[in-house]
Amino acid sequence: MKKIAVIPARYAASRFPGKLMQLLGNKPVIRHTYDNTVATALFDEVWVATDSEIIFNEIKSHEGNVVMSTRFHESGSDRIAEAVKDMDADIIVNVQGDEPFVQRNALEKLLEVFKNTSGGNAQVASLMQLMQDQENIDDPNYVKVAVDKNSLALFFSRSVIPFPRSRETAINYYEHIGVYAFTKNILLAFTQWPQTPLERAEKIECLRYLENGISIKMILVDYMGIEIDTPEDLVKAAKFFSGN
Repeated sequence: MKKIAVIPARYAASRFPGKLMQLLGNKPVIRHTYDNTVATALFDEVWVATDSEIIFNEIKSHEGNVVMSTRFHESGSDRIAEAVKDMDADIIVNVQGDEPFVQRNALEKLLEVFKNTSGGNAQVASLMQLMQDQENIDDPNYVKVAVDKNSLALFFSRSVIPFPRSRETAINYYEHIGVYAFTKNILLAFTQWPQTPLERAEKIECLRYLENGISIKMILVDYMGIEIDTPEDLVKAAKFFSGN
């Protein structure tokens, strides 16, 4: 089973343009993500797929694997699909460029879903972590996921889900970590489906899978660090980085 990690790296992020080239310590966020993914030693190859010459040159100048997108893409998955369509691979892992603290243990658990069957019944898997900070639970920049008893995703939302209508019921809130694994076939199929209504409304690409009847297996992992979506997140990430 050949496993490839691809890091989609869009420069002009809507909430924080250029965030992947912001310095975290002595190197940009995108290089932390790339280097930490390579350091897991879980993948046959690790690539960055980008629309930016700045990011392309940053990775290339440090002898990393990088491919330039040839057209505009609606989502990171679409960008990855373009990059891997002619590559020999069974399982593709999407590691978001703004996840500089990605860890081996979490990615290893994700790959376990596909380990024994080269995909088998599993076609898509992703990560989640327990949320305990009420401010983050209420924040629409943090995507929440609700799961069934088998840890299959029921819904993803920027809203608070589930809503605590009953204050007597204990609720676990889970943050969706934007790291996915897919079989190559389902990833390529994803790119042929039009954007779906819930996906467009929430701006969450994995809803396209649910709206097309594809299950997503969610893996609960320990704290993964900070996903950088806003300038405030970068400040938090810098404090977290300096403490490690």
